[in-house]
Amino acid sequence: MQADLSPVIAATTQWLLRSYPHDGGPVGASLAEAQARQAVTVAAWLRYPTATDAALLTMAGPGGSGRLDWLVGSEASSADVADHAWRSWVDEVVASWAACLLTATAAAAQAVAHLTECEHTGGLTFDFRRLVSPDDRDRQAAVLLRHPDLLAPVANLHRAALLERLAQGWSNAA
Repeated sequence: MQADLSPVIAATTQWLLRSYPHDGGPVGASLAEAQARQAVTVAAWLRYPTATDAALLTMAGPGGSGRLDWLVGSEASSADVADHAWRSWVDEVVASWAACLLTATAAAAQAVAHLTECEHTGGLTFDFRRLVSPDDRDRQAAVLLRHPDLLAPVANLHRAALLERLAQGWSNAA
């Protein structure tokens, strides 16, 4: 069974970056992408903590960005087949959880701490500093991406499930 979450992580990161764009040139783009990718990676690993969970997601598909696009008012044109292809790999729950993590550094730190028990880390330690403790340059590069009011519609979709996951740990995960 395939346990690769990279298509979901890439597509959901891309959706966040397109929905909440940066305005800081090439360096700002890189910093915003790093923060979005870290948030999405943590959210995906929390949502699908085992190889079996990830394989089931690959078989069933993540659902796409349709509801998210409607929610933020950026519905994609159905005429662009290439645009639709990557959008089909966007996971709504992962996007919502990532939005929560981007707007609440305490929750992000708690989520990263939970990853020590996740199969995807393979016992390795990962650096999610840009997510957990962003500096001024990080914050400036991702002003829209970290704005609690702007992300609220997306974050509120599945915030309760994220908070429940963080409270219960891995014992009842997925």
